[in-house]
Amino acid sequence: MKQDAMPAASRDTELAASIEAMRPALLRLANLQLRNEAWAEDAVSEATLAALQGLHKFTGNSQFKTWVVGILKHKVLDQLRLHAREQQVQSSDDDDQDMDDLVFQPDGHFREMPQEWADPADQLQRRQFFEVLETCMDHLPGKLGRVFLMREWLGLDTEAICQEIGIAPTNLWVMLHRARMRLRECLQLNWFGNLAK
Repeated sequence: MKQDAMPAASRDTELAASIEAMRPALLRLANLQLRNEAWAEDAVSEATLAALQGLHKFTGNSQFKTWVVGILKHKVLDQLRLHAREQQVQSSDDDDQDMDDLVFQPDGHFREMPQEWADPADQLQRRQFFEVLETCMDHLPGKLGRVFLMREWLGLDTEAICQEIGIAPTNLWVMLHRARMRLRECLQLNWFGNLAK
């Protein structure tokens, strides 16, 4: 988007609408990194406010999403510093969350089966499928989850993700492959596998 292509007020209105449209993806990214919904909400609210107040600073030299995610990164770091004493120590990224709070039974099966199974294209639109998909994404280990969301939900390019995470492009592709394979296994076990029974 060129800055001189439209009046400043129209440009700012359009960018503000873009920020609002990005909010769910920003929340998901912040929650994945902070593992605390309240902290994630605070980080996204602060990032949104900072972006809205600083729209005049966006020069258009990068993608708008990249600029907003950069602001969110700093707000996530602020939340981590603010809550450093409260944050619980986790033994590893692969630790499971409390199963009572998830949609899965302790044996790994989905708690509520879908009402019916029809054409897969139609089923993708069903709320239950997306609940399972979101839960599977929440179970991705920290770094795999971060790169997957940055690529698939925020639409960041390889260079931006590698710079943000501090990895080489080949490592990124391996991590994305692993994330997709874990999602596939999770969906097979907890969605498609249950439908075949």
